[in-house]
Amino acid sequence: MAQRRSQRTDPGWPAVYQIRVEGHLGRAWTGWFAGLSIALEDNGDTLLTGAVVDQAALHGFLKRVRDLGVPLVSVNRLEPGPAPQPTEEGD
Repeated sequence: MAQRRSQRTDPGWPAVYQIRVEGHLGRAWTGWFAGLSIALEDNGDTLLTGAVVDQAALHGFLKRVRDLGVPLVSVNRLEPGPAPQPTEEGD
């Protein structure tokens, strides 16, 4: 019987994270956060969501948030499921 791999049990699968920052990021930042979707929320926050291959990549995204000088609101790891596709929303 073949073993089934799952994102929850296999560290080789990327985890999906949501990074929330204060303020709206414009279209110009889509390329800088390549691989993450950018959603502008009604409360003025921006939500970056996507698969992150490892902790080093996560820290790389967080470093970019720091370099922008925008306040980091939260970082959440989501339950396994299909990762959202990158988008080009924003202004």
